[in-house]
Amino acid sequence: MDSERKIGRKPNLSTLALVSFVASFVIARIFTTLSQKTVVVTYGIHIHHFWYGLIMLAIGGWLGISYHEKRIDRMAAVLFGAGGGIIGDEAGLLLTLGDYWTELTYTVMITFLAIVSILAMLVRYQKTILTELRHFSRSSASLYLGVFVAAVSVAFTLETNDPTMVTASFVLTAIGLTIAAAYFVQRIRRKQ
Repeated sequence: MDSERKIGRKPNLSTLALVSFVASFVIARIFTTLSQKTVVVTYGIHIHHFWYGLIMLAIGGWLGISYHEKRIDRMAAVLFGAGGGIIGDEAGLLLTLGDYWTELTYTVMITFLAIVSILAMLVRYQKTILTELRHFSRSSASLYLGVFVAAVSVAFTLETNDPTMVTASFVLTAIGLTIAAAYFVQRIRRKQ
């Protein structure tokens, strides 16, 4: 109940920024797809819309660190997210130095959104997640998962010479063995 009151009083700025980020990315993509010939050219220089995104990021960031009022904090989050989404729309253009329509843009955006969403969930539900992980590490399901991850990772390590895949497989093997070891540590602690 107390945490619900805190959430009700505190503006959820990360959610506002994330929603405005996604919305501005989608709007910029739609606009550019439908209006491919709309280009701002000043003195022979093509002004890409990531410049508008940078301005929005700067204004949103400045408002966010300069004021501590609920409405201004929300406006700063919206501006910051919208600016980031507009810049994200041109991620492929910036990374390839010229190819706006590259699929790299979508890869960058999906990766970014997945990481930010996971981090937001981890921060918001940290206590619940830790409690669930403690319960999971005590169950035999954690042993089975650890053995499965380690075994499959070792199999992939033996099948490839690609350094990236070998490194990823070693990391996953270590994670699997750690999960299995955590199960045994929990069992030993319970017996004592």
